[in-house]
Amino acid sequence: MPRVRKFLKENRGFIIFLLLMSVFRSAIADYNSVPTTSMMPTIIPGDQIIINKLAYDIKVPFINHSLVRLNDPQRGDIIVFESAAADLRLVKRVIGLPGDVIELVNNQLVINGNPVQYSVSDSQSSPLIISEHLPGQQHAIQLTDGATNQYGTFSERVVPAGQFLVLGDNRQHSADSRMIGFVPRDEIIGQAYKVLLSFNYDKHYQPRKDRFLSPLI
Repeated sequence: MPRVRKFLKENRGFIIFLLLMSVFRSAIADYNSVPTTSMMPTIIPGDQIIINKLAYDIKVPFINHSLVRLNDPQRGDIIVFESAAADLRLVKRVIGLPGDVIELVNNQLVINGNPVQYSVSDSQSSPLIISEHLPGQQHAIQLTDGATNQYGTFSERVVPAGQFLVLGDNRQHSADSRMIGFVPRDEIIGQAYKVLLSFNYDKHYQPRKDRFLSPLI
């Protein structure tokens, strides 16, 4: 015990720093590595994204339990959540809010009976990058010519109260609400809003300077 007390006394400042950093990362902001292509072209493999954990709730540090609800996710938000269905931490885009009726027809969304508009900036690009015009929000999605996707169409789904329908921006290569179902509100950790750093896995983890602190739209 004397050795333990001596160690704690000599390293008190460092221990307090570690504790404060742990609380900060647990309840205020954190970063998350993205190793998959499911959110391309918005998020690419090797991106380290910043998570705003105060975007929707004030939570108890170290557990995902809300003390105060500040806001609810909005359509178009990129959220980070601990999926019980997938047993993984996932990053996806909110498409359907509670009460919405969502349909997907050949990779084209219909929200509450209104077809979502799409525009193509470069029809020659491969994969094809398309602007998806959600109500009040616009972002890019990626479609791969010739790729098979059994989930490219689904009939009308009503989003239950307290849950959200999420999709990946890489629409033909994403395990999202089409596979794991709706996302409960209490699984949501926070909002991904910016790239902190990015490393190119194919080039010996070389930093991608152009993605440093780039916003996620």
